[in-house]
Amino acid sequence: MIVLIIKLLVAHVLGDFVLQPNRWIEAKKKETYKSKYFYLHGVIHLIALLVVLEFKVSYWPYIIGIVVSHLLIDLLKLNLETKLNTRLLFGLDQLLHLIIIGLVAYSNAPYAIQLKQIYTPKALLLVLAVLLLSFVSSIIMKIVMSKWILEEDKSEDSLENAGKYIGILERLFVFGFILLNQWSAIGLLIAAKSVFRFGDLSRAKDRKLTEYILIGTLMSFGLAISTGLLYQYINSLL
Repeated sequence: MIVLIIKLLVAHVLGDFVLQPNRWIEAKKKETYKSKYFYLHGVIHLIALLVVLEFKVSYWPYIIGIVVSHLLIDLLKLNLETKLNTRLLFGLDQLLHLIIIGLVAYSNAPYAIQLKQIYTPKALLLVLAVLLLSFVSSIIMKIVMSKWILEEDKSEDSLENAGKYIGILERLFVFGFILLNQWSAIGLLIAAKSVFRFGDLSRAKDRKLTEYILIGTLMSFGLAISTGLLYQYINSLL
């Protein structure tokens, strides 16, 4: 079953991402099902599925079902282009494709989905750690750092909420490195961030900005490391 899912995912990635040029996507947006690229996209998926499934006759009904459902999902996506957020639409589109792949795999080799595993203490502890590193840590840092207000904080040159998302990603990376016991990678991450912030830190006579960045960086890494170590300790007790 796992092998079949991997094969179907390979075909999906090839057809939806690797072998679909941008001009095909733009043409489909303008003409929807009237575009020749809409059907070429289906043909690419058909060929990819045939290749990864080794042209086995027993898979033909599933191959046809996947291709037809893929085109119908894409058509629905094209009709909703102007009505839904692009990121949301992309996510829903890929989710529907993955559901179809899951159903096909289930039809060939029925498997039980153990939802109770989600509610095990270790799984819930991991969810708690991720929430602490993302949402809770961001709020804590915002409250603490609000004591200092710099001109850079009001700049319109930076992306909206970029600092927040960078902080979340770096804490999740640190957490992952701790679980993998790769402490040297954490040092590499700190060094990489220092290189990217070198332009800010090297500004002449801007001591406040330097201190502000250092406090934020050390606090972010400190929260990530403490959360990671606490997670490992509690996990060892479960």
